Amino acid sequence: MAKRLIDIFLAAFGLIVASPILLPVMFLVWKQDGYSPFYIAPRVARDDKLFHMVKLRSMIKGADRTGVDSTSTGDNRITGIGHFIRRYKLDELTQLWNVLIGDMSLVGPRPNVKRETDLYTPIERGLLNARPGITDFASIVFSDEGEILAGRPDPDLAYNQLIRPWKSRLGLFYIEHSNVGLDLQLIFLTALAILSKPRALKHVSRLLQNLDAPADLVAVATRQADLVPTPPPGATGIVMSREATS
Repeated sequence: MAKRLIDIFLAAFGLIVASPILLPVMFLVWKQDGYSPFYIAPRVARDDKLFHMVKLRSMIKGADRTGVDSTSTGDNRITGIGHFIRRYKLDELTQLWNVLIGDMSLVGPRPNVKRETDLYTPIERGLLNARPGITDFASIVFSDEGEILAGRPDPDLAYNQLIRPWKSRLGLFYIEHSNVGLDLQLIFLTALAILSKPRALKHVSRLLQNLDAPADLVAVATRQADLVPTPPPGATGIVMSREATS
């Protein structure tokens, strides 16, 4: 109950405070091509149910029809104003509406598209036991997802090999240790990451260490080493295609 009350209060407050920024950007998105400034993104929520996540549109109209779910920084579907939106995470601010109406929480595992959740291992399906969120450990650690995937011939495959294994483990770790105090710390660290990601990562890794996270999870959270292909939780091997997990 306390988590939901905090969600409602902070989401309403955030929408009001962000409106002087969001409204002009919404106008610029509409002005560039005459289409809605919003992208209504189908995502999988708790208990495998679908909901419509509200995002400020950063890509060309119909970009989702290409069949590519993961987006690199150099993706030519991103518009001029879209780069600004993504740089400052403005597309995530509109998701406060989803928090307000109860689709999402401020803190929780990031919701995914059904094509990706269909590939989840039985262990990863534990991510669907919690209300999805705007931010969590993984959102901070992999806030540079676009840069990680830049130049990859198959961004979706690269995502499944490099990011998904750790993102899933961090999400499952959050669910296991979820409490209001941890949520407030992650909200603060998410804001800090926009100003100084190195400082935010330092605090995230320390927080994980204090919660007795496995050493490899703490190490990845520092982002000091290059990411290498790794099996997702519960899988016996590295994902070799977008259609299957062994």
